[in-house]
Amino acid sequence: MSLVVAKVGGAVAAAAVRDVQALVLQHHKVVVVHGAGPQITEEMERRGLPVEFVAGRRVTSAAALEVVCESVAEVNAALCAALGPAALPLPDGVLEAVPVPELGLVGNPVFSSPQVVVDALAAGRIPVVAPLARGPLNVNGDEAAVALALGLGAERLVFLTDVPGVLLDGEVAPALPAAEAERLADAWEGGIVPKLLAAAQAARLGVEAEIGATAVTA
Repeated sequence: MSLVVAKVGGAVAAAAVRDVQALVLQHHKVVVVHGAGPQITEEMERRGLPVEFVAGRRVTSAAALEVVCESVAEVNAALCAALGPAALPLPDGVLEAVPVPELGLVGNPVFSSPQVVVDALAAGRIPVVAPLARGPLNVNGDEAAVALALGLGAERLVFLTDVPGVLLDGEVAPALPAAEAERLADAWEGGIVPKLLAAAQAARLGVEAEIGATAVTA
């Protein structure tokens, strides 16, 4: 039984439930890592907080971190409810991370295999992990997914997103070498950047990586 880490974007959390359930029905062990980007941005704007990103990562003040924690908890609970009793909610930061002070209360997640995740998988559960590290520190969900995939020794890392894959000249690229993914990350902006870098890192270290329908290869 292979292990798959599925990164679910906040914008597609409800729609991605079917994809996660399909992986389980295919007899994979599945770890879900989710984001809450749209929800966080909406609430920060409602509170009048500045919204700023650097290379796809959110600059996070203490006030912004409060919003992050509330938003990821809501998405985590909704995902677990949709996935059913097999889901194990882990909204409170099971990851380890190195602080990135220039971005505020943000961390770079390190490769890890949290015992609570290992135990959940052994019990046949679906761990649903929020993008928070101990501290707490806000971590990018895509980076969190690759850190868990590599730490746990997953066979596949799948990014379930609101785009069909990596678009080149208006068409979905069926495959993308890691070096090309890194080159595009240098040239592009926005939320695709950490996905490209995370997928490239995973592929170089032996984990099959997919962004939608695009496979990233070593």
